[in-house]
Amino acid sequence: MGTVYAKEQFIEKNESFGSGKPRHLNLGTNDQEAEECTSGKKTIKLEGIQARVDKIHVDGLNRTKDDIVVETVSDLFKAQDFQQVLLGAHKVREKLDALGCFRNIGIYIDISSGPGATPHGLEVTFHVRELKRLMGGVNTMVGNNEGSLVVGLRAPNLLGRGEKVNFEYRYGSKRTTGIDIAFSKPLRGKWSPVFTTSVFQRGAEWPPSAYKQMDRGILLDLAFSSSSSVQHNLQWEGNYRDLSCLTRAAAFAVREQAGPTLKSSIRHIITADRRDAPIFPSKGGLFQLTTEFAGLGGNIGFLKNELMLQANVPLLEGIVIQGGVQGGLLTHLAGDKQVSICDRFFLGGPLNLRGFELRGAGPHSDGNALGADVYWAAAVHLYTPLPFRPGKGSLGDLFRTHVFFNCGNIGNFRFTEDYQRNFEQLANNLRSAYGLGVALRIGQVARLELNYCIPVRIAAGDRPCSGVQFGVGVNFL
Repeated sequence: MGTVYAKEQFIEKNESFGSGKPRHLNLGTNDQEAEECTSGKKTIKLEGIQARVDKIHVDGLNRTKDDIVVETVSDLFKAQDFQQVLLGAHKVREKLDALGCFRNIGIYIDISSGPGATPHGLEVTFHVRELKRLMGGVNTMVGNNEGSLVVGLRAPNLLGRGEKVNFEYRYGSKRTTGIDIAFSKPLRGKWSPVFTTSVFQRGAEWPPSAYKQMDRGILLDLAFSSSSSVQHNLQWEGNYRDLSCLTRAAAFAVREQAGPTLKSSIRHIITADRRDAPIFPSKGGLFQLTTEFAGLGGNIGFLKNELMLQANVPLLEGIVIQGGVQGGLLTHLAGDKQVSICDRFFLGGPLNLRGFELRGAGPHSDGNALGADVYWAAAVHLYTPLPFRPGKGSLGDLFRTHVFFNCGNIGNFRFTEDYQRNFEQLANNLRSAYGLGVALRIGQVARLELNYCIPVRIAAGDRPCSGVQFGVGVNFL
């Protein structure tokens, strides 16, 4: 195996690569031997070029420990041709970036020279810049149909092996607040595990249900990837929650649940994301399944499953048809464990069932949304660029127009072995709406929608939203 020089400060360059005019290669798919093209240039298949890595240099290290760097880059020595060297170097760069220790990672490949050089040997140099010891800032965050001001302070690469301490304070436009202090550490293993522990305090108000909620607790999270596109999160959460009524006119069904509760739960989240982009994808699909079991302690107990599916199919240039499905099932446990209103599912609003107010579909009491144990929702969208493509290649690419149809149902259904009856329960009192609108991409993390909605089917007690509806968030159905 070759040698890793973790703190190399000077790399000797061979004259044929380090000086003179740049060399240009047209990459093709011809046979192994180079074939002359009509232009006089050569097409070279990189897979047929013999190459191996003799040495790896990592330039710019200071606080980062050598052992974690060696483990990250050592797979590059397995390359057997020039194409594998290029692809392997790119993967190593992604792994170095995932450590959370560096910024501005550059890759340089040169002919091997000096002691230990082989006839087809190469030297690969990664030039890195370590993050500052203490970083902070003030920015904004979008989610749950509201905007938040975020004040953050973090200490990256605290002990030299990717450890990080993060402090964050959030204040939302809908009077939500949050304080999180988290410590995370990458662990060794082929699945790139990362362990995170955090303590938090979060407050939120829910006017459609006439209650406000304050959570204080601790969260332990182990994240790992079983493949390049499949992410797992194993979590334990201990949460002391205090519910109180927003107004004196809150429904009795809400007031009777006011007071403190203690939840101790374990959770597994599996996400398989093969979309080409998280916002406005043109192809690929998303699968996410969340399973939570509460009842290991405290007075809250349930088994909760929630599923999210999405598929994107390109039709013509810039035109994409998207289908999405969401569903959830909450099962009560036997005994003295209870389920709080904040544990139940809600449906309605611009993020899931457009054409209805936030939490506007489902069981209500005196005008307050109570949530339910079962829900499902589905949507079909046709996304197109702006008419006449204004600002193509620049600002115009941030916008999409879309027409949509969405439907769903929510209720406290009781399922049996009679599958026809179960299906009838899910189909009765179906809610649906259609419309059109404009969506704006905000970076690669969120989007904004302005839609004109027309509700079609409404159940008794629902709160439809006919006309213009505005939404901003991360996960839209």
